[in-house]
Amino acid sequence: MNAQSVVVGIDLAGSPKRITGICAMQRSRVVASTEAHTDAEIVDFIRSAQPELVTIDAPLHLPPGRKSLDDRNGEHFRPCDRELLRRGIRFFPITLGPMRLLTERGIRLKKRLTKLGIPAIEMYPGGAQDVWGIPRKQHGLEDLRRGLRRLGIKGIDEKMNNDELDAVTGAYVGVLYLRGRAEIIGDFRHGAILLPLKK
Repeated sequence: MNAQSVVVGIDLAGSPKRITGICAMQRSRVVASTEAHTDAEIVDFIRSAQPELVTIDAPLHLPPGRKSLDDRNGEHFRPCDRELLRRGIRFFPITLGPMRLLTERGIRLKKRLTKLGIPAIEMYPGGAQDVWGIPRKQHGLEDLRRGLRRLGIKGIDEKMNNDELDAVTGAYVGVLYLRGRAEIIGDFRHGAILLPLKK
């Protein structure tokens, strides 16, 4: 990763009616963060940032053997999901409840970015925060801000909401990946999730 490389982290909402948090990060410095609603707003932010990588907090692949989320008889877990379970990292299965809308939107967004030549990979802020030993947003935003600052992330604003802080988390995981300090669990055919390596 060179000094000019940018990673965009997206805490994607399942519906455009809800807030999506977005962060552009250069090395370990937040250079911009904002809220978005529509796919067009998200893509416009990404294109203006010209990132080397986009990390998205949303499932970007269906479980093996599933043609769609309407297939009720298919597998519920991807290999990367099973690895999260093995590591004791809590998450919602992608085929249940509101995760279905998020999965469909995530897959659409990834396809759109791929057509634009922008690489995108799934990330999981809660999982990254567990690896780092810092509180998730459910335990208080100020504790999460402090935890992220302890990691050396600069530019975290007191006004950032929970969606933006999770986007910051994802962007930083992408920065670490470009430095060789994050791992891919799973595979790109059946679902891959980016997680930071333990120190």
